[in-house]
Amino acid sequence: MTRIHVLDDTTINKIAAGEVVERPASVVKELVENAMDAGATAVEIEIMGGGISFIRVTDNGRGMTREDAETAILRHATSKISSVSDLQSVATLGFRGEALPTIASVSRFSLLTRQVADDLGTRVDILGGKTPEIEDAGCEIGTTVRVEDLFFNTPARKKFLKTNTTEAGKISDYVIRLALSRPDIAFRFINNNRLTIMTAGDDSLRRAIESIYGHDTAGALIPLDFEDGDAEIRITGYISKPSLIRSSRAWQTYIVNRRTIQNRAIAKAIDNVYRALVPKMGFPLAVLRIEVPQRTIDVNVHPQKTEMKFEDEGRIFKAVYKSVLDAIRGAAGETAAIASAVEKPKFHYEPVPLNVGAPVHATPYTQKVAASANTYAMPPVRPQTVHEAVQWRGQSVDLRAAQDSVTAARTEERARFSAQTVPAAPSPHTEQGAEMEGNLLPIGQVDLTYIIAQSAQSLYIVDQHAAHERILFDRFSAQADGIPSQQMLVHAILSFDAHESQYIDENAELFDRLGFHLEPAGEREYRLTEAPADIPLDEAEETIREILMSLGDLHAATPANLRQAGIATMACRAAIKAGEELNVRQMEILLDELRSTPFPFTCPHGRPTILKFDTHDLAKMFKRTGFNL
Repeated sequence: MTRIHVLDDTTINKIAAGEVVERPASVVKELVENAMDAGATAVEIEIMGGGISFIRVTDNGRGMTREDAETAILRHATSKISSVSDLQSVATLGFRGEALPTIASVSRFSLLTRQVADDLGTRVDILGGKTPEIEDAGCEIGTTVRVEDLFFNTPARKKFLKTNTTEAGKISDYVIRLALSRPDIAFRFINNNRLTIMTAGDDSLRRAIESIYGHDTAGALIPLDFEDGDAEIRITGYISKPSLIRSSRAWQTYIVNRRTIQNRAIAKAIDNVYRALVPKMGFPLAVLRIEVPQRTIDVNVHPQKTEMKFEDEGRIFKAVYKSVLDAIRGAAGETAAIASAVEKPKFHYEPVPLNVGAPVHATPYTQKVAASANTYAMPPVRPQTVHEAVQWRGQSVDLRAAQDSVTAARTEERARFSAQTVPAAPSPHTEQGAEMEGNLLPIGQVDLTYIIAQSAQSLYIVDQHAAHERILFDRFSAQADGIPSQQMLVHAILSFDAHESQYIDENAELFDRLGFHLEPAGEREYRLTEAPADIPLDEAEETIREILMSLGDLHAATPANLRQAGIATMACRAAIKAGEELNVRQMEILLDELRSTPFPFTCPHGRPTILKFDTHDLAKMFKRTGFNL
């Protein structure tokens, strides 16, 4: 008896759905692309429950006859190609013939369609890939597809979906990119009975950007128009001035032959132009429309058709780089001033104590340190290295004298530190058998990023940002009544896109408990009147945007998870940064506060805060293990 058999069509479609229908956003993408291929000039998308419970896509395209509707739900049935050779010149967004049957196999599927020449339309109902029910029905010209209870018959796949808000955000991102790729089509996106995206369909890319991202954003755009005649490459679109940047590439859209794609070469080209104009990890808004000969690209790379292979990717990189650079140079009057202000930021360090606030587990010593920090002054300047001693005030001394000077200074510092009585901190939860000793002597900083400290038997390397982040996270988490806020003397008007504003409205109570008081001030605009006391006011907006991004990555939308994600983001923004200079007292306070936390060895995001090397570790590194030392 043979063990190999042919799978039935239902099973085949469910397996294929794993490639084509990854999440609700994949369903929307496939259905909207079909509508665009059908010549629609208006497309309406409506979802409920993040697209898991309900999706509806309605278009005014050509529609289908009864025969075409019956064939469209069959696997590998398409009107867009007929042979392998057509793949070399396919210009439609969909062409595989997999979308409708795979969607129908994992949902309660309904299709309603009618052509201009037909008096009646056709309704096709399919329950989880079973035998379709087909009947005549009255309807408007065009096509309407309803998808309900997505993945109801594949619970394992449904379990891995994220929160409804996150899934709705993914759909919103797809709709935005599709709307930007086709400004000649009027798009409407309705989420839980709320209209969040609407474009005019007047073929104006600038007005489409304005309707999605807001008037202020549109005012900060720089148009670009580039053509490489030899390579037959044409690039048009908009990029933002260096004054308008975001912390991710979420506001960058690349459109190649009317198809939105993801491409590292294009992203890298933009980054290279803006490298000297924006701070590190800042990204401009970009909507680039790239036109190339169809024969020079291959879209048959992945079922989701979000990736594309270029015949000469290096040529594309150069074209994008030059087009963006030319646009920036064309607006040099404004951008040059911005570039000179941002390119080389000047850090000003003052000898002020580190303000880490009251620790979660306060001890008499930590309270004393916190009190004394307010009045602590920098000790008299003295040499800390041999080089400094040799060059000290122009004095010419020999190397031995310099070494003695440094040794004496550090001996005095150690004596002062050791004279302090440091009681043992509450026993922290340690990791991998590690143990943070009670009395740590800070030695100095490496690269203004890592604190070097020592105990009697061990050497410690502490990431100052990660350590302070842990301290603040624990302190914020302990404030059950809400994080204290500070009034803003000048209220800030913040603009968000449709997706971000929806997040804010749905999590208004969360932002209030985090110390952000936001009041509606217009369409997708909010007035920020208060911000958390520990957050620099000039970082409040970016902190809010990062919180919105972190909420989108959650799998469970419980109030505790939402609060934890928000607090982790705030702690990261409020913590001291790499590159900030700390004096000895500041390092002492930081180490003591860290020692008092329940989990001192990791930051809230899971990165290590401390590396510990005992004498045995050091001996092994210096290969002294065979000398009984």
